[in-house]
Amino acid sequence: MSHINFMRLALEEAKKGDAPYGAVIVKDNAVIATGYNTVKRDSDPSAHAEINAIRSLTTKIRNPSLEGYTLYTTGEPCPMCATACVWTGISEIVYGASIQDLIEISQSQINISCEEIIAKGFREIKVTKGILKAECLQLFK
Repeated sequence: MSHINFMRLALEEAKKGDAPYGAVIVKDNAVIATGYNTVKRDSDPSAHAEINAIRSLTTKIRNPSLEGYTLYTTGEPCPMCATACVWTGISEIVYGASIQDLIEISQSQINISCEEIIAKGFREIKVTKGILKAECLQLFK
């Protein structure tokens, strides 16, 4: 499968949440975990799609290391989620809409890119941006 196929799955996850963020974690071309935003449902400000997917996977594999995994997400990971990616050692982040894109359509965001967080971290994480950007942005309108 391609970046586009996996991002379509993240878009489907986003529709389940209480905010339009969906995440899919992939390894060896297979979906291993999914997540969506449950901040309101769980009364948990950390329950972002990416965090929910990471928690689900690390619990399932009983290991906090996600080296070799790729995270697909409809919106660029916020500073909290990007930091979680650094701590887990995830190998790649693929996102649709950037934080800047979301700010431009009046979405509340902390204006720090995931690449800024990664650059100040201690791991190399590949970042691929803009996959199905228009479709991802449509969720937020």
